[in-house]
Amino acid sequence: MRVYNFSAGPSVLPESVLEKAKNEMLDYGGSGMSVMEMSHRSKVYESIINGAEELLREVMGIPSNYKVLFLQGGASSQFSMIPLNLMKNNKIDLVLTGMWAKKAMEEASRYGQVNVVGSSKDKTFSYIPELDKSKFDPEADYFYICENNTIYGTKFPELPDTGNVPLVADLSSCILSEPIDVSKYGLIFAGAQKNMGPAGLTVVIIREDLIGTCKEFTPQMFKYTTHSENGSMYNTPPTYAIYIHKLVLEWIKDLGGLEKMGEINRKKAAIIYDYLDSSKMFHATVQGDCRSLMNIPFVTGNEELDAKFVKEATAAGFVNLKGHRSVGGMRASIYNAMPIEGCEKLVEFMKEFERNNA
Repeated sequence: MRVYNFSAGPSVLPESVLEKAKNEMLDYGGSGMSVMEMSHRSKVYESIINGAEELLREVMGIPSNYKVLFLQGGASSQFSMIPLNLMKNNKIDLVLTGMWAKKAMEEASRYGQVNVVGSSKDKTFSYIPELDKSKFDPEADYFYICENNTIYGTKFPELPDTGNVPLVADLSSCILSEPIDVSKYGLIFAGAQKNMGPAGLTVVIIREDLIGTCKEFTPQMFKYTTHSENGSMYNTPPTYAIYIHKLVLEWIKDLGGLEKMGEINRKKAAIIYDYLDSSKMFHATVQGDCRSLMNIPFVTGNEELDAKFVKEATAAGFVNLKGHRSVGGMRASIYNAMPIEGCEKLVEFMKEFERNNA
């Protein structure tokens, strides 16, 4: 029996995707071998990676003047790659909204000046700060945000207007969850292990005019030019993760695309938030229009009760609900592949727990 997996990542995958991967495990497309063991230079694999890129472009509406790169190293590798490739004036603007933005800030600080134009650190990153545009530097190389904050359950309600300064965004925990206008960004990156597929794949979507200049000491593997000119095949790519990513994209397309995906995700989030807002025991840690559709942290206000809830929920088949160690409490990550039923049944369990522990 499969559990309801509320992990923040690696996260739940669509069952139909897992079933298809299972059926093709020993023999993909009549090749007589698994995708895991075929050469990335083969014609068969070429159709997989090219098909994945074509589908991603179609599903997200990626303009033709953007490159799609399938990389490794996790989203954290981009904390270094971005400043190495994009810093020309050696200064950037950044909004500090949590741990991952902090890590990006610390890494970028090794190569230039970071101007923090807004921060929500004062309230444990439980909101998205209002931004004063007069603090933006028009000569910044880029403006950096972590659009959805996995740990704290916040999401930018709207994108900052950065003018001619390229907007760079970490979309690891919200990519493919709803439609976005890719043309508003200079660079998007995401680790795949939340909404795109399994761990091991990192996707970068970058406007072509931002490729081609990098610091002279940039390692070859950390140059966007290297991967762009070689079609993400400079070295062996994460072949199986890209294959699963392609299956996930097929699933999203068959479902109705990102418009339908966003509709489903809003419904799922509302089921949990509506209960949290009415509960006398459980409370959401984020209020207002900054609430994430993907990651919902909540608490009882009593650490012992939180621990009891997590233990009993796990026994009932609702796993990975324990909150991040820096925040505590609980967190339900309800990525694309979490069915509506999973959210409904979680709320039923929470109501029962509240009755039994009132």
